[in-house]
Amino acid sequence: MPVSLIWLIAALALAGAEALTGDLFLLMLSGGALAAAGSSFLFDAPIWVDGIVFLVVSVLLLVGVRPALRRRMQSGTGLPEPAKALEGKSALVLDRVARHEGQVKLDGDVWTARPYNETDVYEPGDQVTVVHIDGATAVVSKIG
Repeated sequence: MPVSLIWLIAALALAGAEALTGDLFLLMLSGGALAAAGSSFLFDAPIWVDGIVFLVVSVLLLVGVRPALRRRMQSGTGLPEPAKALEGKSALVLDRVARHEGQVKLDGDVWTARPYNETDVYEPGDQVTVVHIDGATAVVSKIG
C-alpha cells in the first residue's frame, strides 16, 4: 500500500473523529496528514520527510488557523433571535391584561401577555408596546 494512501486514510479518520469532538484540534491534524499525503504522492520522498511535513503543517494550522476559527465560531454575530425582533412592536390587547392573565395580538399571532408594571391593567382594544419577551409571554406597556 502506498504511503500517500496511508496518510490520506489518516487524514480522513482524523476529520471523521473531529466531527465527534468539535474542538478543531483533530481537524488541524487532519490538514497536516493531508499535506503529508500530498507531499508523499508528489515527491516520493522518504517517510521521515512526510512526518516532518505532517508536523510542520499541523503546528502551523494549530497556531495560526485554529484560534481564528474558534473566535469566528464563538463570536455570535448572527441574526437576532426571532423573539428579540418583536421587542418594541405594537400589539392589540385581546383579553384583559393584568398581573397573571391576558392575551395580545402581536405580528398576527396571539401571545400570552402580562404588564411590565405589575399594577397596570389593560383592557381589550388597548394598544400596547412589547417591552420584552419572557419565554412565551409578551411583557407589555401602555403606549404614550
